[in-house]
Amino acid sequence: MDFRSRSFLLDHLRSTLGFYDPRCVDPAGGFFQCYLDDGTVFDPHTRSLVASCRFVFNYAMAARRFGEPAYLDRVCHGLRYLREVHRNPATGGYAWRIEHGRVVDATPHCYGLAFVLLAYASALRAGAQEARPWLEECFALMESRFWLPQQGAYISEADERWVPTSYRGQNDNMHACEALIIAFEATGDAHYLARARQIAHRFTVDLCERTDGQVWEHYHADWTPDLAYNRDAPGNQLRPWGYQTGHQTEWAKLLLILDRHGAEPWRLQRARALFDRAVALGWDDDYAGLIYGYDLQGQPCDQGKYFWVQAESLAAAALLGAACAASEDTATWSAAEGYWRWYDRIWAYAWTHFVDHRHGAWYRILHRDNRRHDNRKSYNNKADYHTMGACHEVLNVVAV
Repeated sequence: MDFRSRSFLLDHLRSTLGFYDPRCVDPAGGFFQCYLDDGTVFDPHTRSLVASCRFVFNYAMAARRFGEPAYLDRVCHGLRYLREVHRNPATGGYAWRIEHGRVVDATPHCYGLAFVLLAYASALRAGAQEARPWLEECFALMESRFWLPQQGAYISEADERWVPTSYRGQNDNMHACEALIIAFEATGDAHYLARARQIAHRFTVDLCERTDGQVWEHYHADWTPDLAYNRDAPGNQLRPWGYQTGHQTEWAKLLLILDRHGAEPWRLQRARALFDRAVALGWDDDYAGLIYGYDLQGQPCDQGKYFWVQAESLAAAALLGAACAASEDTATWSAAEGYWRWYDRIWAYAWTHFVDHRHGAWYRILHRDNRRHDNRKSYNNKADYHTMGACHEVLNVVAV
């Protein structure tokens, strides 16, 4: 299998989206989000804000890639649900969780708003012009409620009266950085790019000085690392303890995407350092694949295999391979093929163990020995946004 070929990546995009389309479209509004391995919808009533946004992103990217009008129709369908169901017009906030059409959790999360921004930006870039004022509105909300100018970062959450909690996290900021890049690409407005650059430097340079050059997940209100937060929950799916293999590589990917809009040498250097350490400590030599997380001493703290960790890492490897190959520095240029070998290695593992060759899409979680965790392919925010997003990113750097 030639994982570096455009035809392979395009076919995989179609296959993965085909698992969801058109069964994901709820005629009453929004998208069904909970699927068994064979595509059966096991819960038609639960909607998370993040998944609602990720479906919009998936269809927006597909509309741009394949030019099919039906995909843009799906984008608009998803936008209506965000505006009419998730959004609270009285506060401007977005419901975190909806069940049976009713809000059951209205907690304002920066993580959620980052994905709202991503949805609007990707929709606008795909041609949904009505998303432009909503994009500006969402960014203004994030800036007024969550941005800390003296810290160069967003807070993570607030109560329903917008009073911030003391928790600070990198994950919210990482996805805000991603959304801001796409907002810049959709609008050309430089303030989005400036904010993305600021966040990237804060989390991959400044704050890493206190955690051995790696990105830590959790912080106190004064932005000192909180090394005890969720100490007993290394497998938590939103706020796990430990160094997250996939977040090191995801930041590497974002740094290289930022370089498309004006390269600075430090970004490639940090991307390489983050990726190299992550795969050195996160690769399972016995069963293959990248584990979920490792502790402060570099020992595994959760050896489960998560779909998104593999997807983000293979995308980062491809972007690193391309960036190194374009370098005029001999030592950097010579490292390119090593990253492409990591790309092939991770893809081969995922192709063998994560990709469902019968029904389509990827399994969510595997045990360390690659046994399937359960028969729920998609729920808890999974919409294969990571896997399809990885393919789109690799298509940006492969030629044939």
